[in-house]
Amino acid sequence: MASPTELTPKQLSRLIGTPDAPEILDVRIDEDFDADPRLIPGARRVDYRQAGAIAPLGDRVLVICHRGLKLSQGVAAQLRARGIVAETLLGGMVAWSEGGFPTLKAGALPPPGPWGRVVWVTRQRPKVDRIACPWLIRRFIDPLAEFLFVAPSQVLAVAGKFDAIPFDVEGAFWSHRGENCSFDTFLEETGLEMPALAHLARLVRAADTNRLDTEPEAAGLLAASLGLSRIYRDDLAQLEAGLPLYDMFFRWARDATAEGHDWP
Repeated sequence: MASPTELTPKQLSRLIGTPDAPEILDVRIDEDFDADPRLIPGARRVDYRQAGAIAPLGDRVLVICHRGLKLSQGVAAQLRARGIVAETLLGGMVAWSEGGFPTLKAGALPPPGPWGRVVWVTRQRPKVDRIACPWLIRRFIDPLAEFLFVAPSQVLAVAGKFDAIPFDVEGAFWSHRGENCSFDTFLEETGLEMPALAHLARLVRAADTNRLDTEPEAAGLLAASLGLSRIYRDDLAQLEAGLPLYDMFFRWARDATAEGHDWP
């Protein structure tokens, strides 16, 4: 039974990918991490000896270690002593893995650059894929990620000069492959498998490649995306406004696809 300062894997799984998800700190020692080099979606690795002094991104932190014992509980206690809401995962990474909950292949993720975080760059004036991919990165892969929007002809050059990772542009690793979109590529390369994300990927693919007949909801996603692009001149402001749109589609894909609505 979980204590008041613990979350069960099932409880955490319901928060993953939502705006209510806690900041997740993985404080496993190298030996334990090397034995299972995967991450819970959204987690970042931190040395347990330094984690107690971390400046949280939000108002809630979840600390994870191998089995949810001394390392995570010690770091969480240090954070709580500083007035930070901090919890641990019951059973740690072992319980999460044994429960079959989603994980990321840590080796597939780009390392932080000179700025201390991963910087991504893509074409300016985003529509579908270039909002969907940052949403996926922020919610499931790297909450600290930063995004640059530049002229299409300058994406690869900016990437080279500013240690940024190009995406959704021809010639980039993180981009379209065949009939699949960049969103699909991120899911494939990181090993992130969730039925709701697979469904959302189909919507993104249909809206981004104008195959609206393949998914009934794709036309709505495209319309909302185009509307956002007309409202905002600033690409970063459009990105921030677009994140809740994908939050809504994700929760629909996860929880509400069987629900309809009609006038009584």
